[in-house]
Amino acid sequence: MGLAQDIEDIRAGIKSGRFANEASVSQGIILRILNALSWPTYDTRVVCPEYSLSGRRVDYALCHPANKPIAFVEVKQIGQSDGAERQLFEYAFHAGVPMAILTDGQEWNFFLPAEQGDYGERRVYKLDIVERDVDECVSRLERYLRHDAIASGAAIDAARQDYRNVARERQIVSTLPSAWDRLVEDEDEMLLEIVADKVENLCGFKPDPDAVARFLKSRTKSGPAIDTSRPQAPHPKCSLPAVQFSVASAQAPASRPDPASAPQGASFPLSIGFVLDGTHHTGRNACDVMIKAFEALAARDTSFPERFAALPKHGRTRRYMSKTPDELYPGRPDLCREHSTKLKSGWWISTNHSRATIGRIIEMACNVVGLRFGSDLIVNLGD
Repeated sequence: MGLAQDIEDIRAGIKSGRFANEASVSQGIILRILNALSWPTYDTRVVCPEYSLSGRRVDYALCHPANKPIAFVEVKQIGQSDGAERQLFEYAFHAGVPMAILTDGQEWNFFLPAEQGDYGERRVYKLDIVERDVDECVSRLERYLRHDAIASGAAIDAARQDYRNVARERQIVSTLPSAWDRLVEDEDEMLLEIVADKVENLCGFKPDPDAVARFLKSRTKSGPAIDTSRPQAPHPKCSLPAVQFSVASAQAPASRPDPASAPQGASFPLSIGFVLDGTHHTGRNACDVMIKAFEALAARDTSFPERFAALPKHGRTRRYMSKTPDELYPGRPDLCREHSTKLKSGWWISTNHSRATIGRIIEMACNVVGLRFGSDLIVNLGD
C-alpha cells in the first residue's frame, strides 16, 4: 500500500471518528505515515518516541544519524493542536533542531524554528490531509518528511526555500498598500492615464488628470480628508464623484509654493500664472502656465529647450519635451494629437498632466536654467 492509499484510509478514519485520542493519532496516523515515507519506525534510535530533553519530552525525534535529532514531531489529539507551537519551539530551540512538525493527524504544520518572525511566520506550510487533494498531500509530505530527503538535507533546503518564498510574498503583500498610497500621493502619470482611459472606455468621456487624482486620493485611507462642505462641480468631460480636500488636512501641493517661503520683495501671483523677473504672467490654467513659463525660459536662454530635453529622465516612462510629438507619447497617437503643444522654439511639450506633475516639471525647468523654484520663479497653478 502506497502513501496515497494510506492517506485515503486515514481520511476515512478521521471522518468516522476512529482516532479518538492522542495515542490513537500517534499509532494510527503518525507512525503509519512515517512508515510510508520510508522511516524505520521500528528503530527507536531513528524514530525516537518520548524523546527526553532537559526534563521535557517531545513525542517523536526523527534522527540522522542515529540518536541525533534532525526534526521533532509533536502530536496532539485531533482538533487540539492550537497553541502548542510554543512548547514545540522550546524543544527545537534547546536541541538546535532545524525542523519542527506540529500535527493532530489531520493538520500538519511544518516550522523552521531558527528563522525570523513569530510562530505563524516561521511556519513553512500547513497541510490538512482531509481538505487537501490527495496528490497535494503526498507531494508535501514527501517534500518535507521523506526519510532520504531529511537524511540528505534536501527536505530542510526545500523548506527553507519555501519559507523564503512565503516571507517574500508576505513582504510584498504588506508593502502593496504603501506602494499604492505613494502612487496616488505622487499623482503617478501612468496611473492617472490608465484610470482616465478606463473611464473613457466605460462612459465615452475622458476626465482630466486632476479629476482622476482627486478621485483616487478621496479613496485612499491615508489620503487627505474629504471636505463635503464645498462640493466641486464635476469636470464637463465626465461625471466623476465630486471631491474637495480639506485645507486643514492637505499639505500644500508642490505645484503652488507657499507665499511665506518666497524671498522678501517677491510677488506671489494671486491669480493663476507665474512671476519671473518681477513680471506677472497670467495663465488660463495649469497647462497654460507651464507652456508660458517654458516660453519665457526659452526667451531668457535659447539653449534651455535642448538642455531640458536632454535630461536623462523626465517622467517615469515618457518625455516631457521632444523634437516631435510622437516622442512624447510613444504608441499613443491619440495623446499626441490631443495633449501636445508646439513651442515657438520648435520643440514639443506634453500637456496631459495633473497640477502636481506640472509643478514638478516647472521645477525641473528651473533646475536646468539655474533658477530657484518658488523664489526666482513663483507659480500659482490654481486649486
